[in-house]
Amino acid sequence: MGLGREEEMEVYQQPRFMPGTKVVSTKYVKNDGTFPGREIGEVLVRKGDVGYVRDVGMFLQRYYIYAVDFIARDAVVGMRGRELVLADRPGGSGT
Repeated sequence: MGLGREEEMEVYQQPRFMPGTKVVSTKYVKNDGTFPGREIGEVLVRKGDVGYVRDVGMFLQRYYIYAVDFIARDAVVGMRGRELVLADRPGGSGT
């Protein structure tokens, strides 16, 4: 039985985004209690927000996690590649 799409080992491939890449969020992200100084449930990132990848890490040695600096929101948030698109790509806001 093969691994489902969610269970793919992302780390077998190169990261989608490298540090310095301008990206756009495709999802809303709320504080689940792990973001200090913000209320639980507070929206940290809105769909369409533009940010810059600061660092690329791994989670469970399976998935890439991108530390994205959303400057306008004063937040650096860890996001999965599927939650981001290139800012200058069709569908990204590019602003």
